[in-house]
Amino acid sequence: MTSPSQKYLSTRGGSYGLSFEEVVLKGLAPDGGLFIPEQIPELPKHWESKWQNLSFAELAFEILSLYISTSEIPSSDLKDIIDRSYATFRAPETTPLVTLDEKNNLYLLELFHGPTFAFKDVALQTLGNLFEYFLVRRNKGKTGTDRHHLSVVGATSGDTGSAAIYGLRGKKDVSVFILFPKGRVSPIQEAQMTTVLDANVHCLAVEGFFDDCQDTVKALFADPEINEKLNLGAVNSINWARILAQITYYFHSYFSLKKSTTYKEGHKVRFVVPTGNFGDILAGYFAKRMGLPAEKLVIATNENDILDRFWKTGHYEKKAVHGVEAQGGIAADGAKAHEDGVKETLSPAMDILVSSNFERLLWFLAYEYAADAGMDDEWNKKQAGQEVESWLKELKSKGGFGVNEDILKYAKRDFESERVSDSQTVETIKEFYTAGPKGSYILDPHSAIGVAASKRSISRNSPADTHHISLATAHPAKFANAVDMSLKSEQGYSFDSILPKEFVGLESKERKIINVAKDAGWEGVRKIVQEEVEAELKGAR
Repeated sequence: MTSPSQKYLSTRGGSYGLSFEEVVLKGLAPDGGLFIPEQIPELPKHWESKWQNLSFAELAFEILSLYISTSEIPSSDLKDIIDRSYATFRAPETTPLVTLDEKNNLYLLELFHGPTFAFKDVALQTLGNLFEYFLVRRNKGKTGTDRHHLSVVGATSGDTGSAAIYGLRGKKDVSVFILFPKGRVSPIQEAQMTTVLDANVHCLAVEGFFDDCQDTVKALFADPEINEKLNLGAVNSINWARILAQITYYFHSYFSLKKSTTYKEGHKVRFVVPTGNFGDILAGYFAKRMGLPAEKLVIATNENDILDRFWKTGHYEKKAVHGVEAQGGIAADGAKAHEDGVKETLSPAMDILVSSNFERLLWFLAYEYAADAGMDDEWNKKQAGQEVESWLKELKSKGGFGVNEDILKYAKRDFESERVSDSQTVETIKEFYTAGPKGSYILDPHSAIGVAASKRSISRNSPADTHHISLATAHPAKFANAVDMSLKSEQGYSFDSILPKEFVGLESKERKIINVAKDAGWEGVRKIVQEEVEAELKGAR
């Protein structure tokens, strides 16, 4: 099997013709943009009949092979990377599809069967093995300071951090630095990160919010000095490999659905995705563009609803035009808003003000708009990059931007959006525990947001011929406070009954953590990263 020679470009127009290895190791483009494939590959002929009975790992190989040339990673090596990545999962199907409400054709795609009990494992186990593969190849026969050392830096609102750490811990020639907002991730999430004592793992507790951590990471990637010295790499979903790996479970769940007794040919399929940073649902967009017959992708946000507001108004603005009327005020639904506009909710992994991956979708929307003018492809790509750069500058300088009606029309063709409040999240957790059509099911708050949005979509689309697949992004035990608050008064409920053995005693283990003051700025974090890498390399020699 010969794979196409796929190349990659930056969403802001400054980089073209990059290899898969380059975009994986760089993470973020030098111009501040995100990497995307120059062409979205089409599915092979008869893909449904050929792929329908493949295992998750076999399906991942077929999909990744469309984006990675065999000249970069030979087929046998790619199969080995994929097999090792998913050998760590507890479920035989890797991402099982379960029926949540048979009457309304509502299904839950369980993505939390990896080592850290969150959907991020699907991509970060693969990314960790890709990093290792490229570094082993680059360092063959090299010793000491001649070896290529990668300093991986990431920001987390909870799950990315532990998934990245578990994907990279103990790997040679890699240091991993995870920034998380101090006191704003769940206790289990913090324990999962900070109790990993491997020498190459460094957890930084930053005073502030996730967006502060994300801005710091982007500032580090924009600094040529530290990039040259330390070879920065990205684990956040700004890294293209994260998005690529997640495409697989859209296809896998589609095939699982087709084998169900309620699915009939001609039925429509909708995917509902709880999202904050827009990476998980963006993978669904690529799957749809490749040819997966998904009627719509439904964005489910919490009260930090910048994405929902965009689809409703065409304006992408940090500050809400409804709800929060004043800085630090109280929203109409009771959520506390901070000066920067971020609200603390029961779904902290989605407490994000600016969705980084939305930039990738903006590029494709701008490209389609340019293509309608009938110009050549290279011109269209450059126009798209310039448009995205202009929008992002406006976001930075003015706090937001608007798009024209045609751009919004393209966005609405593939997507719908819903906003789910904390009270609605609690109601949904209670409903499916006490009166779920298939018996009790305990949802984590993020997955509950997806289910609440699914119910609204079902009310608008006949369940007789429309199936909804809602993505369950985390195990409920990771968010004990929200689950306990929702179910503590329910008869028969016991949190201990859902606590995985891997979590027992976790919070009492020894921790390794670096505290970062709010006024340290990105320069302070840069100093910490440099010092820790130097000490780590010195100890390794």
